[in-house]
Amino acid sequence: MHPRHLDAAGLVAVWREALLARAVLRGQTRGYRHHPQLDRFRAHGRPLDCIDAFLAGVHAESVARGYRFSARKLRRPARRVALVETRGQLLHEWAHLKRKLRKRSPARYREALATRPAAHPLFRVVAGGVRPWERA
Repeated sequence: MHPRHLDAAGLVAVWREALLARAVLRGQTRGYRHHPQLDRFRAHGRPLDCIDAFLAGVHAESVARGYRFSARKLRRPARRVALVETRGQLLHEWAHLKRKLRKRSPARYREALATRPAAHPLFRVVAGGVRPWERA
């Protein structure tokens, strides 16, 4: 999901979770290792570059909102990367986000109802269903 769709709490959560995911991919922590969303990064030949590109997109959104996420935590990917994601997975995550927004950010929820979901710039969306690793 593109970071611009997230409310403040969601953007902070994604930033923290992505930093934790990077620590997992680096082998620096024992927690979080089995989170199913890590499979999308692990499947790429350059998972650290992917997570760094993901973090860069989240950071760019934080800057646009005037937040103070630390740029020192960013590492420039060694080369440009992209991850393929399915339209079904994007729509699944969009529905999940809208359920969260409905409860905690009614204004963002109303905006989401009038908006088409966009993927994070890291992802190239292709036809397909929800990923098998996604929790039902």
